[in-house]
Order: sequence, then C-alpha cells, then structure tokens
Amino acid sequence: MKLTIVGMSGSYPGPDSAASCYLVEQEHEGRTHRLVLDLGSGALGQLQRYTRLDEIDAVLLSHLHADHCLDLCGFYVVRRYYCEKSLPRVPVYGPRGTAGRLARAYGLPLHPGMTTEFDFRSYPDGRFSLGPFSIRRTRVRHPVPAYAVRIEAGGSSLVYSGDTGACGSLVRLAAGCDLFLCEGSFVESADNPPDLHMTGKEAAEHASRAGVGRLVLTHIPPTVDQMEVLADAKPAYAGPLDVARPGATYTL
Repeated sequence: MKLTIVGMSGSYPGPDSAASCYLVEQEHEGRTHRLVLDLGSGALGQLQRYTRLDEIDAVLLSHLHADHCLDLCGFYVVRRYYCEKSLPRVPVYGPRGTAGRLARAYGLPLHPGMTTEFDFRSYPDGRFSLGPFSIRRTRVRHPVPAYAVRIEAGGSSLVYSGDTGACGSLVRLAAGCDLFLCEGSFVESADNPPDLHMTGKEAAEHASRAGVGRLVLTHIPPTVDQMEVLADAKPAYAGPLDVARPGATYTL
C-alpha cells in the first residue's frame, strides 16, 4: 500500500498546504486502485499532482467540516462535465447526511443533488471492502459525527484518525497498525478546548498505547508551530515519527 500526503493543513488551507487529503493506492489484479481520504479545502488541485481525477475509485470522508469535505464540490463539477459519461458513480462514504450537506454546499436541489455522479453511502457498522482494501471505522470524539478509519491491503495496515480529541476507540482501532496518520493540531503550551483536537503528545501517547509501527502527525494549523508539535510528541513515542508534508509518500 502506498500513502501520499496531498494536504495536511488543519482547519483551513495554509500557504504551504491544502487542507486534509490523503491518497491511498494498492496494485491489484493488473491495475492501481485508489482511495482518497478526505477532500478538504484546496485539495482537489493538489490531488491532480498525483493522480488523474477519473482514476479515483472511492472517497472516504471522516466528517463534514469544510476542511475535510468541501472540495467534493469541485470533484462533482469534474465528474459531471469533464469525465466520460460511461464512468460508474464514485462511492463516497461518510456520516449520515453527507449527500444533503454537499448538495447544499453547491446550491443544488437535494434531489438528485450530486447522486448522479456519486454513490453516497453511510459507513456500515462492520468491515467492508472496496477493491483490494478492507476497511473498518470507529466513531471518534469531535463536535460533529466523525470517524477514524483502518485500511488494510496487501498485508499492511493504515489508520487515519480524522479529527478527534483523545479517545480509547481510536487506540483500539489503531492497535498494531503499520502506519498511524494521526492529527496533532494543538501544542501542550496552549490552553486547549476539550474533545476537539489532540496535541502532538496525545497523538504520541495514543500511538504508544496502540503499538503502531510509525506515527505521522497531521492536521496542523498554519498558525501552529509544527516543530513544537513534534517536540511535544517525541518523548511519548519511541518509534519512527514524522510530521506530514505535502507530497511525502509512505510505502507500507
């Protein structure tokens, strides 16, 4: 499995990065299968550096805040007007109400909204498959319904936290994974609100408890010092540790 960091900026796009977006690829049965994790503000343009937009097999949305989903509006325009009409609808997994949220964001009537281009699906309770990918989700701690996902393929595993405060469900989902892509939006030196985001230290503590192989810190707002987030994390996690960078790739 290959992970590419498309955008890692927290809460809004920054001068050096789009908001949340990650590309996951796996070779299977003679072709490359591609999942997009979140499609936040500014991400659609950057995504085209790494893949053609008509080659995306599915989109997984962690939650419906703009910095994680709003560029699906641009993707809708691409699918409606600039792709072959014979292409199948793209599965889009997200919380209940995703189809309506995106239709309203683009000013479309709720019916059909974007359903001609996208096959909107709520996350099932158990494991489900998309091509070579086996996927599980868990609810995490955030002001709106939000999910972390675990993706397995080719004997490797990746867990993406989405947005979350500290929570045990994330530790359980991440247990033993090869790579933990985890938000670290806050620094320990600040007076942070509860149940919204994690610090780098909290992300590292979750990684240690879960016994993950590598921790990649992401969703860092442009006004937050990435090196301070990293410094907060280092004492709490002994394994390989990075801050996400746009364009960085990881092969699991």
